[in-house]
Amino acid sequence: MSDWCTIESDPGVFTSLIESFGVKNAQLTELWSLDDDSLTHLVNEYGKVHGLIFLFKWQQEQHSSSSDVGGTGKPLSPDDIPESLFFAKQVTTNACATQAILSVLFNAASEGEGEGEEPDSTITTDPHKLDIGPTLHALKSFTTSFPPDLKGEAIGASDEIRTAHNSFARKEVFLMDDGKKRVATEDDDVFHFIAYVPHGNNMDSGRNVYELDGLRPGPILSGVVEADGSSSGSTSTAHDLAWLQVARSAIQTRIEKYAASEIKFNLMALTADKRIGIQSKIQSLMDAGVDNDETLAQMQAELACEEEMRLRWKEENERRRHNYLPLCVELIRALAGSGKLPEY
Repeated sequence: MSDWCTIESDPGVFTSLIESFGVKNAQLTELWSLDDDSLTHLVNEYGKVHGLIFLFKWQQEQHSSSSDVGGTGKPLSPDDIPESLFFAKQVTTNACATQAILSVLFNAASEGEGEGEEPDSTITTDPHKLDIGPTLHALKSFTTSFPPDLKGEAIGASDEIRTAHNSFARKEVFLMDDGKKRVATEDDDVFHFIAYVPHGNNMDSGRNVYELDGLRPGPILSGVVEADGSSSGSTSTAHDLAWLQVARSAIQTRIEKYAASEIKFNLMALTADKRIGIQSKIQSLMDAGVDNDETLAQMQAELACEEEMRLRWKEENERRRHNYLPLCVELIRALAGSGKLPEY
């Protein structure tokens, strides 16, 4: 099995990654705060939050036991894992970022958000719903009955997913003497990605929130969102906010286990594509006969900002993939030829 590279934790990288899988109507966005105002803004701005991706410094003692370590909860046994909850063990080194993202996508699809109207459909006709695309749909369908370790093996063995993942590798310009890539040592900081997802689409009976960590024996129940019996039009928004608040408590518990000086954390939300929501609002205004209004102008400006951000992400990803070594070598040669390099 070919190696998987480490990739940068960046919303532009992860959004381009899922789009290369064939996913539509989704994006990643970074979260800088977990207070109520920030979570409310996230839900209101993006309309749908499918899951969270959390990056933290890996510690051996947190993953060396199947018991409750540090208050994060005890992993479920294989027999206790809900049949409709997608959980895969990580069996491939450096695959944790992609595996965490797939965990969110597959569980969102299990709730009927990405598999179309027909059981075998891979493309939804609703532009506002998540579409995981034919590649991921086939993988999810193929591994549905697999135990967690075989699910992880299937992800690691997927040429399409590995190729898309490795396309975001930083160019390795310096190799070890034997030609092998450098391997992390005990002195290096090693980071790990996990996912938080809501599970159960019956808003009348509540939903569970799970932590999905491929290095643990099973998923961890982070908490339960109790049904509130609300029948208002904002029920979906309220439930998104409710499960995010449960996940927040679990994330804060993890962070509190580190020294107060530790700041190397990153949190992203996998949401609906913001542009689609804006386009829908613009279309609604135009259908209502509003073609010269301050609100319409504001929506159009916001859409233009989102499109500009996508172009910026594209440029940044092209720079990440580019090999700058030949340029550096030529610059050094030019400086040496002009006598401007200092002598030592």
